[in-house]
Amino acid sequence: MRHLVLSFITVLACISGNAQQWHPAGDRLKTQWTEQVDPANPLPEYPRPILERDEWQNLNGLWDYAILPKGHSLPDAFNGKILVPFAVESSLSGVQKPVGAENELWYARSFSIPASWKGKHILLNFGAIDWKCDIWINSIRIGSHQGGYIPFTFDITAYLSKETQQTLMVRVWDPTNAGYQPRGKQVNDPRGIWYTAVTGIWQTVWLEPVGENHIISVKSIPDIDGQTLSVTAVASGSSSGDLIEVTLFDQGTVVESGRAAAGTEVLLAVPEPKLWSPENPFLYDLGITLTRNGKALDRVKSYAGMAGYAQRRPGASVATRAIFYRPGESTLPRVGRKLHERMAGHY
Repeated sequence: MRHLVLSFITVLACISGNAQQWHPAGDRLKTQWTEQVDPANPLPEYPRPILERDEWQNLNGLWDYAILPKGHSLPDAFNGKILVPFAVESSLSGVQKPVGAENELWYARSFSIPASWKGKHILLNFGAIDWKCDIWINSIRIGSHQGGYIPFTFDITAYLSKETQQTLMVRVWDPTNAGYQPRGKQVNDPRGIWYTAVTGIWQTVWLEPVGENHIISVKSIPDIDGQTLSVTAVASGSSSGDLIEVTLFDQGTVVESGRAAAGTEVLLAVPEPKLWSPENPFLYDLGITLTRNGKALDRVKSYAGMAGYAQRRPGASVATRAIFYRPGESTLPRVGRKLHERMAGHY
């Protein structure tokens, strides 16, 4: 017992020591919440509410980083600590340094797999990395990705070692305005209307265990006039006879449930639906299960809003309430993160 207590104290000391190494860099673009960031647990919420699992491990936190010339081999030393998932140019990263097209940004950290995940496939998820990246697990390069705005996933099961600690390394190259990739208004020399570059990991990194057959996407389409909700869940490795079961909840109360073959539409009746609006952004909860021969293979949570939109010419009759948008008057902050992500990904 004494050894266990000492080991626990040692772990706590390491965590505390790492946290003390971080502080916001520079004095630009700070807010009243800057000092409230916890380097031991930044952005702790589940990062993908459209397809949420109960079991997961957040890899946000302090990683090692190095800025090296483009084409350099795997680093054997690092420049310091960076707080993931904040871009290296930002204050919250604790670094606030430019990278440029002539350099690459390297990240490294270790992690362990919970014993309860044994026998499962382990997925490594990145919310977003700007722009081109390569991923190593235990010094094995497992894949690459291009695109600064979309999430991506690797199944890392085959590359995990029998050791307790696994290593993860990420290399990022982002030419910003020296390249032709989508970049918005990011430039290497920001001024006027141009923005500071965003290089590297800028969304949550996380692990989750899944079975060989599991749900990989969920799409819901409301029909307000017909008072129905269409839900389509796609599963990996599904076979004939696999079913998707969907239950619609209104604050914990079952509204409707239905089943369909995996990958096909489940149509749910939504009598007298509660409509989403900027003033009342109500969202229904969804429980989705992949089954085979009556056995559950995967379960996820999701949500849906009964909302629609249409454009009309001035003077045309409008059957539903009109919302006028003026530049600089966004309703999104009142909507919340969930709807913002869904609007961005599915509408």
